[in-house]
Amino acid sequence: MADIFENLIAKNPGETEFHQAAKEVISSIQPVLDANPKFVEERIVERVLEPERLISFKVEWIDDRGRVHINKGFRVQMNSAMGPYKGGLRFHPSVNQSILKFLAFEQVFKNALTTLPLGGGKGGSDFDPKGRSDKEVMKFCQAFMRELMRHIGPHLDVPAGDIGVGGREIGYLFGSYKKIRNEFSGVLTGKGLNWGGSNMRPEATGYGLIYFADSMLKANGDSLEGKTCIISGSGNVALYAIEKLNSLGAKVISASDSSGFIVDEAGIDKGKLDFLMDLKFNRRGRISEYAEKYSEARYVAKNKELDYNPLWELKADCAFPCATQNEINKKDAEHLVKNETKLLAEGANMPTTLDGIELIQKSGALYAPAKASNAGGVATSGLEMTQNRMGLYWKREEVDERLQEIMKNIHDTSLSVAEKYGHPGDYLSGANMAAFEKVAQSMVDQGVI
Repeated sequence: MADIFENLIAKNPGETEFHQAAKEVISSIQPVLDANPKFVEERIVERVLEPERLISFKVEWIDDRGRVHINKGFRVQMNSAMGPYKGGLRFHPSVNQSILKFLAFEQVFKNALTTLPLGGGKGGSDFDPKGRSDKEVMKFCQAFMRELMRHIGPHLDVPAGDIGVGGREIGYLFGSYKKIRNEFSGVLTGKGLNWGGSNMRPEATGYGLIYFADSMLKANGDSLEGKTCIISGSGNVALYAIEKLNSLGAKVISASDSSGFIVDEAGIDKGKLDFLMDLKFNRRGRISEYAEKYSEARYVAKNKELDYNPLWELKADCAFPCATQNEINKKDAEHLVKNETKLLAEGANMPTTLDGIELIQKSGALYAPAKASNAGGVATSGLEMTQNRMGLYWKREEVDERLQEIMKNIHDTSLSVAEKYGHPGDYLSGANMAAFEKVAQSMVDQGVI
């Protein structure tokens, strides 16, 4: 496998995030390759590392002052062996080819774990919606879709939201696609309930994360009840994870955004969570306002000079990184281990560095990789696609029941495959091997095209 990884680096220089995601997977799938010589013969690993299609385009738009702006747009269509490409769109200044390739690569295996017929893709732009008016965001989304619409469709590629792309952006993107194509179809997920969306979609990733973590603890004779939890982020994933943790009797003491984090030892209860949701979803405010409103809380501003995040120094039973990639490094992991954190479940995509993962696993703490624990969002997106094709709306309770079933199945499959290949209790290896096995067999069945 070392030669495959060296060749990947040579062919994709400078794409460090993609290298990291690839190394995490290919370093754990050797038992599957040993048991399936056909996968080696047909060079499945090398083929799955190469995107089927990588699209980049220019996005030109005009702001409220009449100034012209130029942004980069991307869509990485990674693998369609198991179904149409499926994965979010990210609008953030950090977006580049490497980040989107890592996200698309992860998405392939995450989608495979859901058991739904979905391939993997990812896209986005270096456009920053923060501080832009609704009209400017609408103009950008319309310009972005004028290019993207050539490459997507309800049976080809179905994007969704991600960082910087919420309900507002999905609405503008969908409206633009509908106008250009003169059709009303399920080409995007995360749509509004009045126009083809699904119940539970905003909550799905956060709820799914907690369903997975709860299954992990129950498999070890424990539960979330009474646990103190730390969470990073303050978007859909983080806030709905807090909501579900509260309902299961846990106490959450933190949340964050790009400016810093808040600590509330009393716990972020329902009333405080309602304030946070209004702050972030409606007013688009900063997390520091929480500490201004609640005197028992404190705000810690981000210190760029530190090579670790003080949030992960907080003593807690469970940790849920829900912000962005590589937010937990080796030093952060050392702090978690020192505080005897029992569980780390990833809500963001690849939030823990490879050396951080190694430390967490060596400590004996339970570790859930993102491709397993944050699959609830894409699972519910898949359910939205099904509803669109059937012309139906399922009740909230029905979608939630299906989501719980999917997350429990991902948990059980990860455990059983890890056991099958001699890695008992290793959710990372189990998830990687289970997902790779499904994708690889699908590729073998379809031949070299």
